[in-house]
Amino acid sequence: MGKLKKTIEIKTSIPGPNASKLLKLRHEHVPRGPFHTMETFLEEANGAAAKDVDGNVFLDFAGGIGTLNAGHTPKEVVAAIKNQAEKYVHPCFHVMMYEPYIQLAKELNTLAPGDGKKKTFFLSTGAEAVENAVKIARRYTGRKAIVSFERGFHGRTYMAMTLTSKVNPYKNGFGPFVPDVYKLPFPYYYQQRPKTAEEIDSEALQAIQRFFLTEVPPDQIAAFILEPVQGEGGFVIPSSHFVQSIKKICEEHGILLISDEVQTGFGRTGKWFGIEHFGVVPDLITMSKSIAAGVPISAVTGAAHIMDAPAIGEIGGTFGGSPLGCTAALQVIKKIKNEGLLNKAEEIGGTIEKASLQLQEHCSFIGEFRRLGAMAAIEITNPETGLPDKPLTDRILAAIRERGVIIMSAGLYGNVIRFLCPLIITRDQLDEGMDAIKEAFLSFSEN
Repeated sequence: MGKLKKTIEIKTSIPGPNASKLLKLRHEHVPRGPFHTMETFLEEANGAAAKDVDGNVFLDFAGGIGTLNAGHTPKEVVAAIKNQAEKYVHPCFHVMMYEPYIQLAKELNTLAPGDGKKKTFFLSTGAEAVENAVKIARRYTGRKAIVSFERGFHGRTYMAMTLTSKVNPYKNGFGPFVPDVYKLPFPYYYQQRPKTAEEIDSEALQAIQRFFLTEVPPDQIAAFILEPVQGEGGFVIPSSHFVQSIKKICEEHGILLISDEVQTGFGRTGKWFGIEHFGVVPDLITMSKSIAAGVPISAVTGAAHIMDAPAIGEIGGTFGGSPLGCTAALQVIKKIKNEGLLNKAEEIGGTIEKASLQLQEHCSFIGEFRRLGAMAAIEITNPETGLPDKPLTDRILAAIRERGVIIMSAGLYGNVIRFLCPLIITRDQLDEGMDAIKEAFLSFSEN
């Protein structure tokens, strides 16, 4: 085996002197609200590597919170953006149309699951896509109620925030929220042990039937919205039986199923869309994040007859489907296909899984490792009580970052460490990053 080629290079404390100056300006001129994982500032990034303003080089296992499946600054995407910018930047699709918008819609209609005719339109952010999926569902069904699930995250605008199921930091003090939105239980097999998966699914599905009797009849519900894998909720993966049962309930009552693929889409789980793992075809799909390698764009794709429900002018937005975003996304699709990144996602996930399970033998505080493709997570719990251990999680994260790996937490209790490294990461980089992570974990082990 050849010598590992190193990427990580830590030259200063974090933040370093240049970052410290910028951090002072950040606190002076930017409100405290926007959070940041790293106490430093990016200077340049490529692939899975990120260099800060003090020359420190990190491996990125956060990937812009799942925005960089195709990596930082992929050369073919950058070249396409430059070429597009020299032609026109943003005439607004509602004023004069442009071909990249149509070509990208055609591609997504082909990639999205299901054999029926589909249509796509574009927006700017994931939350905006969710908002518009709800609008389309209500317009098509003529119904008002929308159902989401506990621990789900769908964005920070008011409808998306109402759908989201976490008080702090997303909802506290921002009410009142949008009416006619309801939440139901979502299986969390690890935290609901010792019950079996079958028992947990059964209880969640029974809760839906009770909900129909006690809260809202099904003929008043426009849509259910779910993440195939809950992202901010802790990378919680439901069973195929549960998801298929939700789809069956929706079909029985004329309710639409919206799959929120903002974090699970574009190869993260080893398929184009996470919902494909569950043998279910949703009526509408929302997507953003990794669709365009970091250029802001989002989309709603769905059955053509549903997408056509809104009349002319009822959906849209000035910056929706920017030419730069559409052009970038077309190149990202090519890159995923040409470089086999769907298969690569499974390989990456397998490597993370092997290392994490080895760690679990030495770290009693690792409650569970779980993944779907490269969407992987480690849950940290108190080994004596089995309860979530956020303080220890924070210390482990700090130790990992000190060793040069950018990584983030997730989960309702903040006790889940999630892996979102770019799918173009090299094997050397993945091994180097995992070595740093293992070293950090073992520093807290009593074994």
